[in-house]
Amino acid sequence: MATADFLVPQEKYLEAGVHIGTRNKNGAMKEFIYKVRDDGLHVLDLKKLDERLKAAGRLLSSFDKESVFIVSNKDNARQAVTKFCEVTGFRTLLGRFTPGRFTNPSRADFVEPKLVIVSDPSYDNPSMIDLILPTNNKGRKAIALIFWLLAREVSKNRGDVSSNEDFAFKQEEFEAEGIAPAARPPEE
Repeated sequence: MATADFLVPQEKYLEAGVHIGTRNKNGAMKEFIYKVRDDGLHVLDLKKLDERLKAAGRLLSSFDKESVFIVSNKDNARQAVTKFCEVTGFRTLLGRFTPGRFTNPSRADFVEPKLVIVSDPSYDNPSMIDLILPTNNKGRKAIALIFWLLAREVSKNRGDVSSNEDFAFKQEEFEAEGIAPAARPPEE
């Protein structure tokens, strides 16, 4: 894949930090690691991310808007998820995910989505992931870029816009402003 085939120039991915992984290597993420830096930080493969963003855009555009939920418990994903759902018409579920919401029909707020996207599997839903977008899901700029690109791809695949240039939303609209990480209680 040539750099010209990327959804955005490679430099834009790098500026947003989407390639920054962690020092811990999760088995499911092994195939997405491009290299390990001298300090032990894993660098994610931008080509694989870009390919999966395109695939995710095609997949998402094939679903009815009301049947897709975007779940996020992360403060720095709140703005990106909210704007993404505003643009695409998908449903959002922000904050703490209540167990049984998607699985217990006796609950008053029960819904049965066809597709669920989680911004951070370790916070939101640690198992049964069918399509991983290998990206930095901690940095607000990275999160904003990913959701902006997904919104643009969904819009193009649905025929709402005919080109990248016709997509009226700016990446900055998806970015949270200076949100500090949520305070965690001291460990006992």
